[in-house]
Amino acid sequence: MSISAISNADGERASEHENAYVYEAPVRLWHWINAFCILVLALTGYFIGSPLPAVPGEASVNFLMGYIRFAHFAAGQILAVALILRIYWVFVGNVHARQIFYVPFWSGRFRSEWLHELRFYTFLTGNALKYAGHSPLSQSVMFLMFTLPLIFMVITGFALYGEGIGHDSWEYRLFGWLFWLSPNSQAVHTFHHLGMWVILIFVMIHIYVAVREDIVSCHSIISSMISGERLSKHNED
Repeated sequence: MSISAISNADGERASEHENAYVYEAPVRLWHWINAFCILVLALTGYFIGSPLPAVPGEASVNFLMGYIRFAHFAAGQILAVALILRIYWVFVGNVHARQIFYVPFWSGRFRSEWLHELRFYTFLTGNALKYAGHSPLSQSVMFLMFTLPLIFMVITGFALYGEGIGHDSWEYRLFGWLFWLSPNSQAVHTFHHLGMWVILIFVMIHIYVAVREDIVSCHSIISSMISGERLSKHNED
């Protein structure tokens, strides 16, 4: 961690910056791969769930929905491989690499700071606490609205894919057990579709909070997923 002071026009120290290297390269790469895959999966998944009513040309030479399905399956497989590698990095990366994979609600300090962050984001207090990694509230939201839904989407996606290509496929052998819990595959389709909306709602919240944090708390969020460094500015006014 490095600390640098910035002086104003009168030569007096006006603010202090703290730099901390938080997000390692594999975590940042996973973040942007996820962003790309989720965009492709959401767009193609929407059209798979609500196909185009008609397409131009002869049906024998038109493969538009086939291309859409291929893009969806390819993005899903990339997402799944990236998730497996990301879980591996939980065990070999730094402490910030594992934050979004658990929520330590057994800690009294965690619960206290979680409530403080809730008050901050609902504008009940203007005092923002500084964290090198995720705050307790953001850690909880990431775990409940992103990590768990992402794992759920991978499992249901491979189960549905395996059902389509045959019961002798490795996808069905690994994930076909899902249909023992829910014999009606349409219900699995519905939950898979709803899972997409949970992740999309999270993405909107995530972008809002990142921009708000940069502006309100003088705590860099957006740039940290490019450089890996978290910059905190402390005003002395």
